[in-house]
Order: sequence, then C-alpha cells, then structure tokens
Amino acid sequence: MNFSGLSLRDLEYVVAVADEGHFGRAAERCNVSQPTLSVQVRKLEGALGLTLFERSNRRVLLTEAGQGIVRQSRIVLAEAQRLLALATEGRGSPLTGRLVLAAIQTLGPYFFPLVLRPLRQQYPLLTLSLSESRTAEIVEGLRDGRIDAALVSLPLPPVGLAVAPLFVEPFWLACPAEHALARGGALSATEIAGPDLLLLDEGNCLRDQAIAACGAGSSVGRHATSLETLRSMVAAGTGYTLLPALAVPPGPDPTGLTVTRSFDVDGPGRTIALAWRASDPRAPGLANLAAFFRAHAPPGTAACRDETA
Repeated sequence: MNFSGLSLRDLEYVVAVADEGHFGRAAERCNVSQPTLSVQVRKLEGALGLTLFERSNRRVLLTEAGQGIVRQSRIVLAEAQRLLALATEGRGSPLTGRLVLAAIQTLGPYFFPLVLRPLRQQYPLLTLSLSESRTAEIVEGLRDGRIDAALVSLPLPPVGLAVAPLFVEPFWLACPAEHALARGGALSATEIAGPDLLLLDEGNCLRDQAIAACGAGSSVGRHATSLETLRSMVAAGTGYTLLPALAVPPGPDPTGLTVTRSFDVDGPGRTIALAWRASDPRAPGLANLAAFFRAHAPPGTAACRDETA
C-alpha cells in the first residue's frame, strides 16, 4: 500500500466512529451520509488489510488493531491541522475555524455561560467545540491533539504546554443553615478541617485544593462526584464543603437549608488558566484568546496580570 490509498478524510471518519461508538452519529459529525462514511471506512480497512471495528446491531467497538490505527490517525490529523494553521494564520491573526475548547468539570458549567456571547462576537469565524473533563484527561487530550485549548486550574504538570493565568477564583464555604460555621466573624480555612468536610472524588483537582487549603488529611470527609451533589449533601445536613465562587448562587438559599460564607482576605482559592500545546502554530492567537478571557474575568474573581505584556 502507498500514500495514494490514504485520505485524511478517511482518517477523520475512523476517528469519528471511534469517538462516537456509532456510525450514524459519526456521519452526522462529519456532515456526510451514513452509507458514505461506512463505505469509506470499509475501503480503508481493505486497503490496510485490517478490521478496525467490531460491528454489531447494538454497538461498535475498536479492535486491538483499530486502537493503534486510531491513535496514529489522531496524530496525523493534528499535524495536518497545524499545516493548515501555518498557511492561514500569522502572528496576531484572529483565530478561525474549529477550536476544541475543554474546561475542568468544576468550571465549565459556570464560566462558559458568562463568556460565550462576547466570545462569539469577538471571534465570529471561530467554530467552538466545548467539552468538560478532569485535569488528567484534559492534559492527555491536549498532548495527543484531541483538545486544542483548555481552561484548567493551576498547577499543571510540565508536559510541553503553554499556560496563561487568567484569574484567581476564591472559594466559599457552604454549610447547613443550622451549623456552627454558618455564623460568626471572619472565617479562616483552618476552621473547616474537620470530619464534616465534604470532598469531591479522587482525581478531581478541586478535592486536592480543598485538602491543601484546609490542612486536612486526604481521608477526611465523605465524597461526591460533582459540585451539585456536594451542594445537595450540604442541604441534607450531611456536612459542609468548599465551593468555587462561580458555583455559588447569588443571594440567600431560597430553601433556607444552606448558608454560603466568604473567607477572610487570605482565604483559599484557585488560579484559572488557559493551556495549549507550546508547539501549536496558533500560539499567538491562543495567547490573544487568553487575553480575552482575562479581560472578561467574572465578578468576584481577580484578573491575573498579563505576563506577556
């Protein structure tokens, strides 16, 4: 087999099927008919002499050989995207085309709604594909090209990423209305390092930050899978927790079950940053995107200084 039998479009089809686990959804994502996509995938399998997918009426699974082909296809497509970026974007040029933007799960649902309208106005030629995940999965996605840029909480592992701090988001205490912590003077993070502290599951950066902020042990407290579940556990009287400022609803709890309180001036918080591959030729445009996010730092947060200025 030679290069004439390979098509970048066919590789896009294969990656789409692998991601979606379904030929119909993959065809919708690629804007082609399902028969067209299926025929091209079959042709590629024939050209490679490999079966990439295990097909049944219920599901589509990658074969062992298919896993390697899909992994390499992602690399080829990422490099092809960089080739196009080199041809179309110069230093300081606005971002255009498709951009896969991820965010950590404890930020995306609260930050995206605040910036999407001005973001679309600022970048009318940019097609955004949004996703949410945990930090480790986001870093892996950045490295293998599945994600172009990501809103994360610092620090990040040093893995060839460019990182632009955006804003510092303070943490708030959420506790049952009848709890002793619901009232009093200035609140210190060390006051909440107790057995009633509720945490997110392991692997979530907010869990580690809460433990570090309170000086608590890693085994303390009960666990939840999301901020909304933590909020419900607090309302049920199970314990108290730390919430990022953007996840704190405005005004008093209408149910009267919970109280949220800010900390003193040295209270805990996290630094939100935009990260992308340092090798991405769109780096100047992504730095401009970071400046946009910094300029639109939400109320209640503190914008970071632009270190590139």
